[in-house]
Amino acid sequence: MSQLTSISDVLFQKNGSEKTVSITKKKIENWVEDLFAWLFCKQGECSDVELFQQKEEALSLDLQLFLSQVGTQNKTVLANSFFNDLIEIHQDLLDDLNTILEFDPAAKSKDEVLLAYPGFFAIVVYRIANAIWNKGVAVLPRVISEYAHGKTGIDIHPGATIGKRFFIDHGTGIVIGETTNIGNDVKIYQGVTLGALSVSKDKAEEKRHPTIEDNVIIYANATILGGKTVIGKGSVIGGNVWITESIQAQTLVYHKSEIIVKSKNKFPEPINFSI
Repeated sequence: MSQLTSISDVLFQKNGSEKTVSITKKKIENWVEDLFAWLFCKQGECSDVELFQQKEEALSLDLQLFLSQVGTQNKTVLANSFFNDLIEIHQDLLDDLNTILEFDPAAKSKDEVLLAYPGFFAIVVYRIANAIWNKGVAVLPRVISEYAHGKTGIDIHPGATIGKRFFIDHGTGIVIGETTNIGNDVKIYQGVTLGALSVSKDKAEEKRHPTIEDNVIIYANATILGGKTVIGKGSVIGGNVWITESIQAQTLVYHKSEIIVKSKNKFPEPINFSI
């Protein structure tokens, strides 16, 4: 194993009678990229069945290695279960991808979405991390999610529950908290926060983040807070709103601001500034 050049790169380290073994965050990030490429055959893995199976085995062995370093029991069983889950996860991701193609006029092809859409990449990583999180593993999914966060600016906790055909447009600055529950066919734009009303540690086991029901659209920079806050089916949440109470189904919520436009050539009143 090559010498680690930065202590910040060390993720897990096992000391004691056994030889010290370290896993770097970079190795996990590379695994995520390899898994993404394998899932969507970006490098032609699907054209050769034997090569495709060899790649799956290599990815599974790497996952087992990562799991062993966080003290996970039955690492082989868990890794096999994860790869079995990928059949359904892959179908969900294809539905997410097709949703982007259907609703984003700027999306011209699947290859464009795969290569250039940070929102889709964040969704892929979330679904991978969430599958591992749901098997009782805590640290590894967080590291996987933080990779997507750093790369895309989209912060989705792996513990969140997100339904089918999820659509993130642009995406930068989105925050989706751990106990958020998002239904099917939801669309979210940049800067949206689905957060908690407080960060008190004694509320760690409570539902702290909102529920977004099916077919909701949330426009840019909206903030929705609280575990008891429910956004009803089919609602549209406009940009820049601040919501801490439930919204009934089929509701339009928007922030009204007044913008006055006048020609400066016909504006006789002086503008006085006080500092």
